[in-house]
Amino acid sequence: MNVSMEHIFTEMALILGISAAIGFLATRLKQPLIVAFIAVGILVGPSGLDLVASHQQMHLLAEMGIAILLFVVGLKLDLHLIRTMGPVALATGLGQVLFTSVFGFLIALGLGMSPIGALYVAVALTFSSTIIIVKLLSDKREIDSLHGRIAIGFLIVQDIAVVLAMILLTALGAGDESGGLMLASIGVIIKGIFLLATLGLLMRYVLPRLMDQVARSQELLLLFSIAWAVLLASGGELLGFSKEVGAFLAGISLATTPYREAISSRLVSLRDFLLLFFFINLGSQLDLSVLGAQIGSALIFSVFVLIGNPIIVMIIMGIMGYRKRTGFLAGLTVAQISEFSLILAALGLSLGHIDQETMGLVTLVGLITIGTSTYMILYSHQLYEKISPLLGIFERRIPHRERDEDSSDHTEEADVILFGLGRYGRNIATNLLARHKRVLGVDFDPQVVAECRVQGLPVRYGDAEDPEILEHLPLHSTQWVVNATPGYEANLTLLKALRAHGFGGKVVLTAHSTAEARMYREAGADRVLWPFVDAAEQAVDYLTTSTDTISANIPWPVTLGEVRLRPGSHAVGKHIRDLDVRALTGASIIAVDRAGQSHFDPGPDFLLMAADRLVLLGARESLDKAKGLLEESKAQETEPGGRTFRIEEVPLIVDSPWQGRSLAELNLRGRCGITVIGIRRGEEKITSPSPNEILRPGDVLVVVGSLDAIENACRQQP
Repeated sequence: MNVSMEHIFTEMALILGISAAIGFLATRLKQPLIVAFIAVGILVGPSGLDLVASHQQMHLLAEMGIAILLFVVGLKLDLHLIRTMGPVALATGLGQVLFTSVFGFLIALGLGMSPIGALYVAVALTFSSTIIIVKLLSDKREIDSLHGRIAIGFLIVQDIAVVLAMILLTALGAGDESGGLMLASIGVIIKGIFLLATLGLLMRYVLPRLMDQVARSQELLLLFSIAWAVLLASGGELLGFSKEVGAFLAGISLATTPYREAISSRLVSLRDFLLLFFFINLGSQLDLSVLGAQIGSALIFSVFVLIGNPIIVMIIMGIMGYRKRTGFLAGLTVAQISEFSLILAALGLSLGHIDQETMGLVTLVGLITIGTSTYMILYSHQLYEKISPLLGIFERRIPHRERDEDSSDHTEEADVILFGLGRYGRNIATNLLARHKRVLGVDFDPQVVAECRVQGLPVRYGDAEDPEILEHLPLHSTQWVVNATPGYEANLTLLKALRAHGFGGKVVLTAHSTAEARMYREAGADRVLWPFVDAAEQAVDYLTTSTDTISANIPWPVTLGEVRLRPGSHAVGKHIRDLDVRALTGASIIAVDRAGQSHFDPGPDFLLMAADRLVLLGARESLDKAKGLLEESKAQETEPGGRTFRIEEVPLIVDSPWQGRSLAELNLRGRCGITVIGIRRGEEKITSPSPNEILRPGDVLVVVGSLDAIENACRQQP
């Protein structure tokens, strides 16, 4: 049927308009757009408005979309993630594939399907949608959680399995045409070796240099990537494979280049747009009367996928030592079939292996499972709370794999338990540690947990939305529990669980809006953190300094300066007298601003803290010297020679002349160049001792000074 270009343009405009409207409705219902687009196809197809006349053009766009989809999958194939997740990704991925395909095949045979049709349905039931799962986990901020990483790991295993299945089915199709499956399989293997060897040589000697030249232009990089995907897709088909396999290998060939992220980020929107036509094309070919006859079988398969797939994942993860909660949340991600299932069924239809009824059955199962599992994942935590008592059979008595994560830090006590160790949370932890607070961090990202342990921060793996994590935390000694991550559900779940455990300390939650903060206060939170508001106030502090205020209130010019103490400054944690700013630089500290409070004319015993703003008075040269002194970081104190500053313990020897004398009388800073910051007296620890403190036999002084000064002080005790 010949269709004029004007008619095609009008037809496409109508279809895109309808797609946008139904897509908007789907997002309001929190449904993936795949479901909406298939519904659009049914609506505009022969069973509905019958608007689709340009089938060839629609089919071409659909094939382009599939090629780009497989190219992006190959491009983002992260084998490193599979390795870092260890055996769990392979065990759950392969175990679920084997379980679903075997039992799905038996169910299909039991429903009276032919062996080849049952095989296609069984394989189609095996795969879950990487696109949908990544989107849902990202929206819930769970992509970096333990169950999120495990889910992405076994979804990658599934992606590899679906490509292998396409290769085998293509070989099966070639065998049917030639009459010899074995001969066709051998031919596919030989061609596959040739294709892989050619790609390997290109990846080793050609593509790295070529990509360096192409990447000089972002527009050319995008064009080359699309051309490379389509060329290899076409080449794969010419060699007897499918277009999908060729496009997948094209993505893998560029995955090792440093431009993979730039390419994939630019192709995602194009991929989603072109896949629209695949799903519309698919929906437009469905006969509602055929679908009606398949509802019974579709419901049986859908229940199998919605319940059976999560159960096998929970069983495998339970055997491997994971908690029932982690297994449940990861298992929900396989409770649907994917766009690959529909692509695989379409491949079988084109090869003549299955009929329209089987194609309709797979599509109907896709609509039911994708639509239902989306809500299951969105409300996974609430669902877990409801059925948690029934899931004990999926957990070992000692879930050693996660218990090891929890018990690797032996922190028995903590002043502050801090949930969330992203940039904001880690900065909170750093400042608390600088003020000598005992901090225990909790985070659900295994990589963050590992990084914090390397940095020496006590940390445990856990999720603020998991009530069971509180049983493993030292709440009895904790004064504050802080959740540094936003999220209405996570914050209120943590607050509720703390109250249920009888926690008597204070709870601090993080909000991103006034409405959130009000709800947290009404729910019983003691404090609410507003990261963006706090940051804005700090920025204003920088722009409106105390020196401006002081200068505006005096009638004659004076030279003032201001220094903000950062956590790394060597002045943090010291008294003003210990710094000798006036003696060393000629400038004077006339005020200290701290948390909105101004302390004018602070005394020598005033203890400086991180984020303090010191107002200085003096000549310009003196101010420059003082700023240099106060802004000097601890890392700069490790210069070679006598200027290397250290913290050491100096024990009082027997009959030391220092015994019975006060620190002020000894004047160790003036005589030896060291500062006493603490005294260990038996079990007692005296921090920031008073100048009038009398030294006793057996005291151990904690001193700060250069190595030479400390050695000189020790020599002064005969």
